[in-house]
Amino acid sequence: MSVTISIPDIQLTPGSQIAISNISWEEFQEILEEFGETRNIRLCYYQNILEIMSPSASHERIHRIIAYIIITILEHQQRDWEDFGSTTLKYPDIAGVEPDSCFYLQNAHRARNIINLDLTQVPPPDLAIECDVTSKTAISAYQTVKVPEVWIYDEGNLRIYQYIKGEYQKTLKSLAFPDFPINEMIPYLIQQAIAQGTRQMLMELKANYLEKKMK
Repeated sequence: MSVTISIPDIQLTPGSQIAISNISWEEFQEILEEFGETRNIRLCYYQNILEIMSPSASHERIHRIIAYIIITILEHQQRDWEDFGSTTLKYPDIAGVEPDSCFYLQNAHRARNIINLDLTQVPPPDLAIECDVTSKTAISAYQTVKVPEVWIYDEGNLRIYQYIKGEYQKTLKSLAFPDFPINEMIPYLIQQAIAQGTRQMLMELKANYLEKKMK
């Protein structure tokens, strides 16, 4: 006996996920509309497979900590930036991915007036952040939308990927922050935020990394 259920009616516990195959691009678009903007789940669509994830509290907290770190560094450097959060990044007919956070940095000037993101009109965000406490991110989905740099944090480690010559290559250097040991800084600062609080961690970031760079 087969059972039919509307995808938006699926209930997931925090930290769980489900994958559904044979979903067309048109169906994915309809699902996005059904879920609407106010939802507490993440969607990832790639090659007719839809992954639905319900983030845990740990997942949400960690990617917000990473975003605070990024913004603190950018403010210190007096750089322009635009935060597009978990906006759906779509490449028609193939992929639709929702990062935990994404930023325009090098192309911030091209994104400042954007309300509805259309990747056929503007380049993708310069940096996407994924916190894989909940799910294992498929870097291949990002390869379709061609985000220049993707950070994936998982189990105390940060992996940095850069889009080079049509594919993602793992690297120790950040394209967005080449002067900082980002792959070491982020895991350490996350643990400091959990142990001491986010505000105290950001104070340590300013004192031990940013102010020292000025000397």
